[in-house]
Amino acid sequence: MSSLPPDPSLYDHLDHVLVDEDSLRRRIREMGAQITRDFAGLPLTVVTILQGGAVFMADLIREIRLPLKLESISVASYHGGVESCGTVTFHQSRMPDLAGRHALILDDILDSGRTLDAILRRLREETEPLSLKTCVLLSKQLTRAVPIEADYRGFDIGDEFVVGYGLDYDGEYRNLPVVGVLKPEWIRPSP
Repeated sequence: MSSLPPDPSLYDHLDHVLVDEDSLRRRIREMGAQITRDFAGLPLTVVTILQGGAVFMADLIREIRLPLKLESISVASYHGGVESCGTVTFHQSRMPDLAGRHALILDDILDSGRTLDAILRRLREETEPLSLKTCVLLSKQLTRAVPIEADYRGFDIGDEFVVGYGLDYDGEYRNLPVVGVLKPEWIRPSP
């Protein structure tokens, strides 16, 4: 993660910073240590949900001190809005080969539960992993449309629309080195 001072202009669209760089770095180090202990000696594949999980994945896998394979799945559920539309679209036809391996599914945020549930169901139907565990950077504390919780969570947050550190709004803000709450005036009305 960056150790350079942040450019103030990167923060102009944020109402406030929810999770700063130091907190992200510290928590990801702790999560990596826990995952290393839990999967020691096991054949591990980390499956990242793109695009949002890419930044989290890059930092987390450097903290997992085990041999591992890396795969990705590309899905969409927000479709340009600020909340999940209820439909999960898979952008590829083939799922990663997880046969004979333990899989850790990595995502940026758990909110409605629809995306993670759809991915887990599809992986169980189409692959033969030894186990499936889930890991999210952020877990919204709300009543989910699908009752699911992650096995590993970075931070519990309220029901706010957040951007940065891989999380986006309409494809932007992923490069912020923090997680912040977007100012309402920067959110376009839904069509």
